[in-house]
Amino acid sequence: MRTARVKICGLTRKADVADAVEAGAWAVGFVAWPGSVRAVTPAQMRELVADVPPGVKRVGVVVDVSVEDAARLRDESAITTLQLHGHEDVGPFLELGLEIIKAVSLETDVDLARAAALPPEVMVMVDAHDPIRRGGTGRRADWSRAATLAARRPVILAGGLRPDNVRQAMEQVGPWGLDVSSGVESSPGVKIRERIRTFLRLVHQEDM
Repeated sequence: MRTARVKICGLTRKADVADAVEAGAWAVGFVAWPGSVRAVTPAQMRELVADVPPGVKRVGVVVDVSVEDAARLRDESAITTLQLHGHEDVGPFLELGLEIIKAVSLETDVDLARAAALPPEVMVMVDAHDPIRRGGTGRRADWSRAATLAARRPVILAGGLRPDNVRQAMEQVGPWGLDVSSGVESSPGVKIRERIRTFLRLVHQEDM
């Protein structure tokens, strides 16, 4: 079983960001969508990432924003990566000079085909379908279709991941990366240091 990169998402506290970085997270994520219980402002985001080392991706999560608003977020928040979590056409966002993650739900084989056809420079994230809360719901994505997609292109797997199921997810899906939010929380936006460390340790441990 290959290891995977880990993104800790839905961060709202500087101490939790520091814990994620210390544990070895590949990326830290911040929700810029006002509809989320984990939402932070661009100014808060900039403060939260102030001490994040250059090697760690700083991801801003948005839902159905305009390119202009995304550019404003880039300038005000110091993010390196934009995660599109709505119905956006990824094309125009590729001009922003940011790495792009596109979240998809794989409810049907048509969804799978569309995700496979996204531009190769876009990283695909497979998340559970939730048109209201979008992400951070604790619901599991479709691992079967995610595995099919992961065999075609690199995939970040999100949706319902926790320390007690992450090894199974890695074995079944073979993802390039993993995204966890509620699975390492005590309440929305409040992470638990030991859960973060346990999650990362399980992801990076050698096969038994």
